[in-house]
Formats: sequence, C-alpha cells, structure tokens
Amino acid sequence: MFPEEYEEMARRLIADMWNAQLKLVTAESCTGGLICGLLTEVPGSSHVLERGYVTYSNEAKIDLLGVSRASLDNLGAVSADVASAMAVGALKASNADISVAVTGIAGPAGGTALKPVGLVYIAAQRRGKRVTGREYRFGNAGRGDIRLAAIFEALSLVRQVM
Repeated sequence: MFPEEYEEMARRLIADMWNAQLKLVTAESCTGGLICGLLTEVPGSSHVLERGYVTYSNEAKIDLLGVSRASLDNLGAVSADVASAMAVGALKASNADISVAVTGIAGPAGGTALKPVGLVYIAAQRRGKRVTGREYRFGNAGRGDIRLAAIFEALSLVRQVM
C-alpha cells in the first residue's frame, strides 16, 4: 500500500518506540489519517499507536484538539501556530507520550500566493517538552506526493523528539 521505504521507516519507529515504552498520538489534517494507516501496517503497532485524530475541518480542530477559533480565523488552518496547537491538543486529549500533527495544502486547488499548494506545517511534542515545528514547501508535486512527503517528514520529526 505504501512505498517499501516508508513501511521500513514505520517498522523501525514502532520498534524503537516500543523499546522505549513510548506511545504516539497523531493529529492529521491534509494527510487524512495516512500516518495512522502507515503505522498500522506494522504488526505490533497497537503497542505504540495510542490513538489518531483526523481533524480535517476547523470545527474538528476546535472540538477534538482545543485549537482556538481565533488562531484559525486569524492565521488559517495552515499555519505553524495551528500545527503546534494541534500537537499540544492531541497530547492533552490522549494518554500518549509523543504527538505529531500535520496541516497543509495538498492541492491541486486551495493554494494562494502566500500559502501555495505544497505548504505543510508539521509539529511534534514529547510530554513535558516544548513543541518542535517545521514548515515544508513541497511544491505542486501532486496531491499524493505531497501527502507522502508529509508522512515521511512527520515520522522523521517524531524520531527527533523521542
């Protein structure tokens, strides 16, 4: 279902998190649950993946993750602040040790001059630590490729905050 290199990355991450006795929660917007989908391809992932949120709408971000309406109204769903708030909210709403959140514009439409297609924000947090966030500009590579690139970077960021 996913490229072999992604499945291998997920296997290694699941094994390392299991060995460290860490649990993960995801909060996904533009990836629509694909991070969870990739992780659950790995046998034993239930020992690590605590839960996942697909918060595609602003209302879901508010209701499930506690993202402020003011942030969404003032900055838009695709922003560093919203990605960070999603990561913080997912951790608060779960029993996980680490959260990862993704929000972006996968296209083909929806981009603007200031927020073009391919703009993705990813944030991760380990409980008790500061949020780590990154901005990515994947370009107009196509919806599938943008989402795959976001998944790869999200798992890389989880590893960084472990």
